[in-house]
Amino acid sequence: MLHVYDTVFHGFSARLTEQEASVMESMQGVVTVFPDQARQLQTTRTPQFLGLDTRRGIWPKSNYGSDVIIGVLDTGVWPESRSFRDRKIGSIPKNWKGECEEGPGFSSSLCNRKLVGARFFLNGYEAMNGPLNESVESRSPRDTDGHGTHTASTAAGRYVNGANLLGYAAGMARGVAPKSRIAAYKVCWSSGCFDSDILAAFDRAIADGVHVISASVGGGVVPYYMDSISIGAFGAASHGVFVAASGGNQGPSQQTVTNVSPWIATIGASTVDRNFPAEVKLGNGMSFAGASLYSGPQLKPGFYPLADSTSLGMKDSDTYSTSLCMEGSLDPKLVKGKIVLCSRGSNPRAAKGEVVRRAGGAGMILANSALDGEGLVSDAHLLPAAAVGYAAGVAVRHYIASERRPTATIVFIGTILNVKPAPILASFSSRGPNPQTTEILKPDLIAPGVDILAAWTGAVGPSGLPSDRRTVEFNIISGTSMACPHVSGVAALLKSSHPNWSPAAIRSALMTTAYTEDNRGAVIADEATSNSSTPLDFGAGHVDPQKAMDPGLVYDIEPQDYVDFLCSLKYSEKAVHTVTRYPTACANATLRAPGDLNYPSFSASFDQNSHSRVYKAVFRRTLTNVGPANSSYVAAVVSPPGASISARPARLTFSSVNQKLPFRLYVSAQHVSSLLPGDVSTIFGSITWKDGTHVVQSPVVIVLQQPY
Repeated sequence: MLHVYDTVFHGFSARLTEQEASVMESMQGVVTVFPDQARQLQTTRTPQFLGLDTRRGIWPKSNYGSDVIIGVLDTGVWPESRSFRDRKIGSIPKNWKGECEEGPGFSSSLCNRKLVGARFFLNGYEAMNGPLNESVESRSPRDTDGHGTHTASTAAGRYVNGANLLGYAAGMARGVAPKSRIAAYKVCWSSGCFDSDILAAFDRAIADGVHVISASVGGGVVPYYMDSISIGAFGAASHGVFVAASGGNQGPSQQTVTNVSPWIATIGASTVDRNFPAEVKLGNGMSFAGASLYSGPQLKPGFYPLADSTSLGMKDSDTYSTSLCMEGSLDPKLVKGKIVLCSRGSNPRAAKGEVVRRAGGAGMILANSALDGEGLVSDAHLLPAAAVGYAAGVAVRHYIASERRPTATIVFIGTILNVKPAPILASFSSRGPNPQTTEILKPDLIAPGVDILAAWTGAVGPSGLPSDRRTVEFNIISGTSMACPHVSGVAALLKSSHPNWSPAAIRSALMTTAYTEDNRGAVIADEATSNSSTPLDFGAGHVDPQKAMDPGLVYDIEPQDYVDFLCSLKYSEKAVHTVTRYPTACANATLRAPGDLNYPSFSASFDQNSHSRVYKAVFRRTLTNVGPANSSYVAAVVSPPGASISARPARLTFSSVNQKLPFRLYVSAQHVSSLLPGDVSTIFGSITWKDGTHVVQSPVVIVLQQPY
């Protein structure tokens, strides 16, 4: 079962817990190579923030991505959205072979030169769950959840003036590649997104002629030959189709990143320089910064009685349920007229506020858990409510416990721009190291994924709650789901500008030009801890579309290289065949080790033992010149304390475009005697190739682990 990676949990995903791990459910008779798994969905200031709004640069140079088709695997599409209008869009690319499938409430006439295709896949869903409940969901490509419409318009939505969510984030909405075409592949339903449906959609999208696939969906990490997204994405990469996928929302814990295949661009989430603050004021004069998208009647002037939800429970309610403001846990007699402090976790955030509202509460303060840290996600609550970080929640609880008659109020401030610092790594964004193959650093990149405004379905309200009768054209949600289509859109612009670049070359351009400093010049901070983040959190860094247009050099990878990579993992030829879907002879593989795949990042992992005081690794790489014909690059390395990094040769001189030159990266690390059994020490360096114009940078991660 895959997650639609959306931290807000709209629609069907509202029934999932925030900390829910992937559910691995076996299913017989649907596919033969691996059990079918149900998976769940992962969730526009960003064009300016990404530097796209310029008269010169990637937008005009790529003609805004007009000849590229982006396939979006998600919950479908709401075709009536203004984001999918085709005014001033040219004819459909001649390679397109797709179509718009008919279904209840969805006709082929709803497609156009912008929305060029729409299909739905539910054989796996129905085999697992029985016939579709058509009173709740549409047996068609129509999006009744909102997630798919949001991701599709983020990647390639058209210009829409006057966009906003209930007055928040007002302005012009547009996707990253506003002239690229969209093909929607509905693979996610109320009970999740099933492997057989996902794999069928990948194959159909490739056959239809998409150039980029955006998949904001994922789950737990399994061997590549058991992962439908991995298998489908391998087929895409083999056919020259770039695949971006969301990395997951299980942060800030380490080793939680998913969609880790090296032929996938794995995307984490960051903030932008805009937020929606709300101030929580206490009766003792203290105040705390929070976040909210509440738009209803404001609280009347003055302070309201404040109480911890644990003191407001029904007689038969347990403390755990009341602390989380679970359905039916609060006593209306005790709640009436109060602002209630609820804890984040388990049930959806907006649902907690609805429980308080129905019990007669005046408002809600939603406090993060220790795991959530200080990361705030805004919600379109149905009552006056604000989210606060963990430290603020602790302070509010202390005030309630120490004050005889605690009081509070909430002030909603609206939309704030030019926020510093930005970007910040989202606390929920899943982190490395790669749990499947430590030699391949994941995630690859981060991109805007917090409080993103994009198009929405007309079938559900902005909170996704059944009681929410509000209809909105745009919604603001957060998740690595929202980060993924940003990178998919940038990939479409690069594909339009460089049609001969392979998917690996595009990913390399994105990674080696990414940046790691915020708009204050400091290393990108981790929202969960306020400390600096690392390559285990952001991979190569934050996507920079303008620089990716002209990377100078790329680390290219051919499909056969991926086959050799699978062989280097000591997979059986049957397992390799499951991924590649064609006969493979590992005896002919040339890759010595997984770390020798020509990847744009480096990860060395050493198990310490008593016999060695220094640990060494060698990485073999080849760079392709995509810049000026006559170019000379010099390597600059940064070695962290306790390690040494060097490149040989340290100078690469190219005489033609597309010329390839090899080099080796030598990494050594000293024994760390202070490590106890099971302890891990991780240090970070880098290698950068420079020619005076281009900066081609890659992170180097060194992990030392003391075995038990």
